[in-house]
Amino acid sequence: MKFRLSLLCLIIIFTVFAIIPTHNAKAQSSGGILVDITPPNPNPHEETNITLKSYQNNLDSVLISWSINGKTVASGIGKKSFSTTAPAMGAEMNVMATISLPDGAINTKIVIKPSVMVLLWQANDSFVPPFYRGRALPTPDSEVKVVAMPEVKSGSGNISPQNMTYYWKKDYTNNVDGSGYGKNFFIYTNDYLEDSNNISVTASTTDQKYSSSANIDIRMTEPKILFYKNDANVGTIWQNALIDSHRIQEGEVIEAMPYFISPKEIQNPALIWNWFINDSPVSLRSPRKNLMPLQAQEGTHGTSKLRLNIENKYKIFQTTNKEINIEF
Repeated sequence: MKFRLSLLCLIIIFTVFAIIPTHNAKAQSSGGILVDITPPNPNPHEETNITLKSYQNNLDSVLISWSINGKTVASGIGKKSFSTTAPAMGAEMNVMATISLPDGAINTKIVIKPSVMVLLWQANDSFVPPFYRGRALPTPDSEVKVVAMPEVKSGSGNISPQNMTYYWKKDYTNNVDGSGYGKNFFIYTNDYLEDSNNISVTASTTDQKYSSSANIDIRMTEPKILFYKNDANVGTIWQNALIDSHRIQEGEVIEAMPYFISPKEIQNPALIWNWFINDSPVSLRSPRKNLMPLQAQEGTHGTSKLRLNIENKYKIFQTTNKEINIEF
């Protein structure tokens, strides 16, 4: 059976909007007007509902008018909610709510400006073999790096991600140390007690005029081992992972590759390699502990069980094992 390592490029793209409520009070303070957007981060051309709330004034009994880019599109007594279609990517929509209170009118402006946030991530200390086309996945106690790539337009160009302020959260809790100006990446160590972590970020311009946000759930996986044939002439045959049962012809070298275990250097002494043949431990003299030479005795035939157990002596939850039957 052929085993192909395929790239699972998971580039998470979130479309979000900068929603900036501003108030222009004519006869009284507008501080009592609150704006609620549903959904909070609408997609381009998505139906979006805007609702006004106030703890100081009764909005059910006053005239409220709504306009888009200066054109009145709806009005009525107590019309606190208004639905519209979000603009296309790169466009900007100005929604104005005019509230006619007894003491004077209040204008509440909401700017909806599309922007894009891309989140890229990988485990920093997770091992993958050469030519592996996928990402390094996190396992228990892995260090994970998440990079935010916001695309926020200002005028005819994009705002540099390095010129924005980032507010990071891990599992919905603010991370003060990881947040700040220009901090478009976030590094954390996952917890072996959790199956996944939710990482969210909001990137804002220094004047707070524009912002973009996104979040992602990063799941934890378990380390695993695959066996390959190591040929004396061509090296490791990556195209075919060995399956149960594998027949050897005379002498052969089996190469073990532990995917997603840490540290990234598999010859690191932190990793303990325990090989077994038919449950009897095998001691290897070679410094390359992932190579197991096998030799069938001439004239003998049968099946033996080959097993490998790998553990990290500093991370007790990073262990993995694999076994196959060897026919000879």
